[in-house]
Amino acid sequence: MDLRKLKTLIDLVSESNVSELEITEAEGKVRIVKGGGAPMMAPVAVAPVAMAAAPVAERPAVSAAEAAASSAAAAEAAAEAAGHAVKSPMVGTFYRSASPGAKPFVEVGSVVKEGQTICIIEAMKILNEIEADKSGTVTRILCENGQAVEYGQTLLVIE
Repeated sequence: MDLRKLKTLIDLVSESNVSELEITEAEGKVRIVKGGGAPMMAPVAVAPVAMAAAPVAERPAVSAAEAAASSAAAAEAAAEAAGHAVKSPMVGTFYRSASPGAKPFVEVGSVVKEGQTICIIEAMKILNEIEADKSGTVTRILCENGQAVEYGQTLLVIE
């Protein structure tokens, strides 16, 4: 979808009483949701667009962010080897308890049963309870309370 067209759609949504707009075209699908102040754009699915790749003369040195990402991925791979990894089913914010003052659903060393709530992931102002998909003992919790998580990211390890 053309960027000028997207800008026009965003302007139309922000100036109207419409709170949500979803457009499907051959290039893909775009959903625009009006928030408190400015509208937010959430691409639902976008078809790949063919682009010509320019040859790269030489690769620059690895940045600190790339190094941190690769070390986090290595830590997740090591955790998966040590037990069953419970992965995030969505993008959102990880919470260990139901409310800020409440005790966490699980701690390291907690025995959990399959189907038991182990954490919450907030996505689009909706609190989603994440349940254990295996019974066992929680050996590692890999996310901090309030941390943003990605789809497929390991949240904790059960043995």
